Amino acid sequence: MLLARQHAILDLAKQIGRVTVDDLASRFDVTPQTIRKDLNELCEQRLLARVHGGAILASGVENVGYDARRQIASREKAAIAKAAAEMIPNDASLFINIGTTTEAVAQALLQHTGLMVITNNINVANIMRSYPKIEVVIAGGVVRRSDGGIVGEAAVDFIRQFKVDFAIVGTSAIDEDGSLLDYDFREVKVAQAIMANARHVILVTDSTKFDRTAPVRIGTVDQVDTFVTDVCPSERVRRLLAEADVRLVEALRDEGAVADRAAGDATGVGAG
Repeated sequence: MLLARQHAILDLAKQIGRVTVDDLASRFDVTPQTIRKDLNELCEQRLLARVHGGAILASGVENVGYDARRQIASREKAAIAKAAAEMIPNDASLFINIGTTTEAVAQALLQHTGLMVITNNINVANIMRSYPKIEVVIAGGVVRRSDGGIVGEAAVDFIRQFKVDFAIVGTSAIDEDGSLLDYDFREVKVAQAIMANARHVILVTDSTKFDRTAPVRIGTVDQVDTFVTDVCPSERVRRLLAEADVRLVEALRDEGAVADRAAGDATGVGAG
């Protein structure tokens, strides 16, 4: 049986996707130790999954709600988006698929010129459509009410008409064996077509996806060319990337290294 406070914690996680120990301790006026015990008990019942500093909703068959996903790891997604956008030259063609991280990349690309963007994400189309130097092409198919994603066989057939320079793809979970996972098999079919019809595949996803699971396989990390994340917490995945010659970009770790070098230059103290 769950305590009333634990029920409230679970409801909050369903609303916003991620809860932290410090915020919960303040909200319920209890000690952090009490909250950690609550989270551990919720995790033991597989209702939540622990992450650094808190927990996220642990659903193996259903994704967190769209509004909640937008709030999870927002700082990390912004850093990932900036790093990914810097890899895309002007006058390039690219796919952008469904996901809040891919939407952040779309936002980061708005100063580019001459882009042709093919997407099955209504939110991406809305972000980019008013920019005259970016051409937006949107797939047809079934529109998911939950997040504006366009899925189904019609979208797959549409994607297969193109061969583009880059694909910006996201995933809902990353397994320790390097599998890229999602919840909707219809979305997976579109993502697979996108990866198969791009010359360079850029996977963008934050480190919380290593703490989650999902039932449908998109593919594996060795099928992408570049993986952009905030920090890669899995040494096994890191090895798989190296073995497959996949470039790993850790946006926040790299950002921190740049800041450290800048601080060293300012004080006259070098890193070597």
